[in-house]
Amino acid sequence: MYTWKYCEMKAFDFPSGEVLLINKPYGWTSFDAVNKIKILIRKKLKESQVDKTAKPKIKVGHAGTLDPLATGLLIVCTGKETPNIDSYQAQEKEYTGTFLLGSTTPSFDLEKEVDAVFPTEHITESAIREAARTFVGLQDQVPPLFSALKVGGRRAYKIARAGKKAEIPARQVTISEFEITAVRLPEVDFRLVCSKGTYIRSLARDFGIKLGSGAHLTALCRTRIGGFLLKDSLIMDEFEVLCMGPKSDA
Repeated sequence: MYTWKYCEMKAFDFPSGEVLLINKPYGWTSFDAVNKIKILIRKKLKESQVDKTAKPKIKVGHAGTLDPLATGLLIVCTGKETPNIDSYQAQEKEYTGTFLLGSTTPSFDLEKEVDAVFPTEHITESAIREAARTFVGLQDQVPPLFSALKVGGRRAYKIARAGKKAEIPARQVTISEFEITAVRLPEVDFRLVCSKGTYIRSLARDFGIKLGSGAHLTALCRTRIGGFLLKDSLIMDEFEVLCMGPKSDA
């Protein structure tokens, strides 16, 4: 784990293995972020090659996917560190975000338009806080159809975008902490600590149902993975400067 100040003094050794903490931009897929980093690393490695026409080989992967509309901490491993991706991915995660009560979307977030509206007049702040308490502990959760899970060998989101339906079995996840940090009806802000495989979009759906209404996710930021913190991460421009050096004004 590192801080930005430490990175300023650091010479990366990508083939031997690096663990990079990246703040994934809004609208980027996790693959977009990994691909950008891989391009930069290959460009850097090429500078030290005798044969400038050869394409440097380097393994780069991420530990724990973030949806395009989510921001926050993405762990990216390079070279000989990539075999450890599963161990990083298995660690507990912390998120902050916002639910919007009273409406749902097919994707359970802002990717799709609202498909149904529900009453919210009966929902009180005390009911919201009590509902959150019921989700703490071991839970059976059904992942969203708009996800990268495979159903019959196909990515679930491809089935969904083709207008088809598929049964996705529930799986057990653990929610260690579920704190309501602000209530501005119909918006609800939260902080969540959970196990690997927890879909916060599915939690939004289930939270709305628990309140006798509907809900979808409108904002999400991953702030921690195990002992790795978002505050120690790099935005993409910072990583590019560290990797390639400052851009010339010429």
